[in-house]
Amino acid sequence: MRFGMPWPGRDVGREAEQAGVGAFCAGEFADHDAYLTVADIVANTEHALAGPAIAYAFARTPYAHATALRHLHAQAPGRLFLGLGSAAFRINRDWLGVPPERPVGRIAETVGAVRAWLHAENGERVRYSGEFYELDADVRAPVLGRLDIPVLLAAFNTGMATTAGRTADGVIGHGLFTNSWWNDVVRPSVDRGREAGARSLEHGWIITAVDDSAPERAIADARRMIAFYLTVKTYDPYVAHHGWEEPVAQLRAAFRSGDTDGMARAVTDEMVTEIAVCGTTADAKDALARRAGSLPRDVGYFAPPSFLVSPRRRAAYALSSLALLGSVPDQD
Repeated sequence: MRFGMPWPGRDVGREAEQAGVGAFCAGEFADHDAYLTVADIVANTEHALAGPAIAYAFARTPYAHATALRHLHAQAPGRLFLGLGSAAFRINRDWLGVPPERPVGRIAETVGAVRAWLHAENGERVRYSGEFYELDADVRAPVLGRLDIPVLLAAFNTGMATTAGRTADGVIGHGLFTNSWWNDVVRPSVDRGREAGARSLEHGWIITAVDDSAPERAIADARRMIAFYLTVKTYDPYVAHHGWEEPVAQLRAAFRSGDTDGMARAVTDEMVTEIAVCGTTADAKDALARRAGSLPRDVGYFAPPSFLVSPRRRAAYALSSLALLGSVPDQD
């Protein structure tokens, strides 16, 4: 596998690539656009993979996703991937103003329609017919040509993981993933969806906070990140799988009252050990070695905590994570 990280900006990013980071990804939120960030990545790196992990699938048409990738391909041929996520129900409904229902079926068709645009040769009509998308584009200008850019789906629960195996080139794992969730839930679901003999790519986020001078603060930041993620009920099957209903109920109660310290206190030591890579460099290396069999097989992103963590400290965590490169042997 290769290690990557969410794009930490051009200065840290250049140093990270020189140190051996093999991939950079771009997230998306109300204040940053995934494709603009990928453009910054490809302009300031030379060899690393680059792509959204993730872009909101329904914030753009399939045409817009594919056009952005074609534009970026001119600068970074062979280096791109596309990670799509369905986003939460309320983000689709309240932020994006798109139908929030049936995200699994809708994103499966999004993959097909994006591929129709990416795989189109010059002189061919771009055609796709489904329930959610109907394409029949006659592009006369010679601007197409097949691009085989991997399309991955952010998949947390079994339905989306099966869809990723059936329709996409692979899966992007969440920072909450544990040994058990990868091995007992997600991978079997992806395998159920894919064709016999096919291989699915695995990318995934790893909550990573390393600070040899203040390891307690790094662990606290990881706790807050875990707590913030677990306020979302989408992850209830995961919580039940691990038997963490009681601490999650406590952290959600603290979240509703605005008690961020109480949220962090509710995250148990077991949860931190199972989910995060944090503390000193030695602690982090031990955690990676312990989890070697359940890290994403292709790309693992050292993801600094972002909830109530300043950009300066996130950049410091990104630099500290460079000491972890090479600490996990390549996996088949």
